Amino acid sequence: MSAETEKAVPRVQATHGRLPFGVYLLAFCLFAMGSAEFLVAGVLPAIADDLHITLSSAGALISAFAIGVVIGGPPLAILTLHWPRRTTLIATQAIFAVSVTVGLLTDSYTVLIVTRFLCGLAYAGFFAVSAVTAISLVTPDRTARASGVVVSGLSLAMTAGGPVGALISHFTGWRGGFWVVVVLTVLGALSVLFALPATSTSAEPSVRRELSTVRRPQLWIVYAVTILSTAAYMISFNYLAAFLTDVTGIPDVWVPVILALFGVGAFIGLSIGGRIADRRPSQALMTGAVGILVCSVLLALLAQYALAVVPLVLLLGVAGFVLNPAIYGRVFTVAWDAPTLAGATSTSAFQLGIGLVPALAGTALGSGAGITSVIWIGAGLAVVTMPAILLDRAMTRLRVQPDQAPA
Repeated sequence: MSAETEKAVPRVQATHGRLPFGVYLLAFCLFAMGSAEFLVAGVLPAIADDLHITLSSAGALISAFAIGVVIGGPPLAILTLHWPRRTTLIATQAIFAVSVTVGLLTDSYTVLIVTRFLCGLAYAGFFAVSAVTAISLVTPDRTARASGVVVSGLSLAMTAGGPVGALISHFTGWRGGFWVVVVLTVLGALSVLFALPATSTSAEPSVRRELSTVRRPQLWIVYAVTILSTAAYMISFNYLAAFLTDVTGIPDVWVPVILALFGVGAFIGLSIGGRIADRRPSQALMTGAVGILVCSVLLALLAQYALAVVPLVLLLGVAGFVLNPAIYGRVFTVAWDAPTLAGATSTSAFQLGIGLVPALAGTALGSGAGITSVIWIGAGLAVVTMPAILLDRAMTRLRVQPDQAPA
């Protein structure tokens, strides 16, 4: 079935109230698949013991997934450009579910690494097309809000899917949580097949136009904002457990609860960002960057005071995820005429921002700096994000035409 023959539904005309069901369905699918990314960290020791490998070798499973996401999105966007979007969404979920299943049925470390890489590829392809599909289901004035809801599936996977999956694996063996991921992914694919409306683009898909769009300088400014801002809040989040116990002196039993507060903040941030980003994207981006800076500085300065640190963790989640809807809104505004490859590259940029965290934190900690130095790095990244936001705003005000952008 071609993109031309697939019957498409028109964009939703209402500008108020709830978003279409399809947007929330895509968020659920992203939650199901994304949970597999964050689940591994919680079961690394069990995987290492079961496969008789070192902990560092088990950690390579995380890297294999991340590499698949970073390099997989753009090529898959081009490969599937002429496919109906619903077909692409179902195919990527099917590949993901099969890859996870193969990994669960093997005791081979090599096979497991390969399947994790394939999972990353499929996840990247789904993420990119799901964002484009979501904005095609709503009117242009709700593009950022729809994108924010889809991305909320990822934040839910990070703050709930991964931890709950690890808890299930604690009682069933490390494979148990991943079997739940497979079931949820298959359920998501079937729901997309029967419940997601078909969508169509406003123009015939063109590889040449997609590639030309990605060459626009302003788009790469938005990607820079994506990488820097993501690294700015994720570097603090990834080391919060050690920070809370070693510096703040909070007992281990309370750490999961406080980390969950970050997830609550993320949902609040997505809700706020999704509602203001369509009308004031630059303000949403700058608010998020300033919020990350302020929260990071206060966390570092007030690190020994639990009564200050706990609410700051919540606020850091709010600040970090206020940006996400605005980022996607900017990507699809700049690349309005060819959003598929631009959206896929945006997904890779998010993952690259997360991938920078171990290198930056490792450099600081390896030099003998304390864990608080990681929080200061987050503050520094937030500062560096601000000029990129201002540059994007200046280019927008100058009304830089896409077709005039230098190669």
